[in-house]
Amino acid sequence: MDDFLFRAVTGGVLLACVCGPFGAFIVWRRMAFFGDMLAHSALLGVALGLLIGVDVRLGMIATCLASALILAIGQRQSRIGSDTVLGMLAHSTLALGMVTLAFVQGVAVDIMAYLFGDILAVNVTDIWILAAGGSFAIAVLIWMWRPLLAVTVSPEIAAAESIPVERLRLIFMLLMALVIGMAIKIVGVLLITALLIVPAASARFFARTPEQMAIGAAVFGVASVMAGIALSWHADTPAGPSIVISAAGLFVLSSIVMMGLRRN
Repeated sequence: MDDFLFRAVTGGVLLACVCGPFGAFIVWRRMAFFGDMLAHSALLGVALGLLIGVDVRLGMIATCLASALILAIGQRQSRIGSDTVLGMLAHSTLALGMVTLAFVQGVAVDIMAYLFGDILAVNVTDIWILAAGGSFAIAVLIWMWRPLLAVTVSPEIAAAESIPVERLRLIFMLLMALVIGMAIKIVGVLLITALLIVPAASARFFARTPEQMAIGAAVFGVASVMAGIALSWHADTPAGPSIVISAAGLFVLSSIVMMGLRRN
């Protein structure tokens, strides 16, 4: 296997393993639009990183974290609905990122690579960042797993049991920002939410417990990455979209299998 292909597979598998458990919570909490907002804000991080001369990966993670904090503050304003804040942040940060890119001088910017990802360009540094950041995110998620599940099922009951609801929500949002900021290079701004929710939706057909769904989402994500890279390699198709198409295909196959099992 060529070195660049090995790095692509390694990075994709690492990302899928991290996205699986987080994707399960996104499906349970119906936060798909939140993922879109963070992904859109990452493009602003790319533009700011290029403009001020810092690593674009740091710029993406920083803007994702900042957007998550702004959303958390905005949700406390009773006069502004959460969906309104999400919509404003998603579109304004995307537009601001595109405008900022216009001021970047002397740097060739492949905007398509950031919009749809470029997993075949993953390098060793990207893999180490994914491994370190992903391990940290998963470790924190495991630590807060039970109370976060309680908040997901019923925030009112969780609050009555003295679970810090708002603190857990903020931590989860910041962890999601970290994961999405790391993932943009692989599947891009427009496709990261699909990699989060589609494998989790596929795993939901077969899972009987939350833990089974989280692990199953990671398994379906890894399968999607492997199938997508294989499709891209043999059919010469874009890698990021190929991964998402593979994930969608596995979802359709899973739904067909589940319908067959129910009939029997």
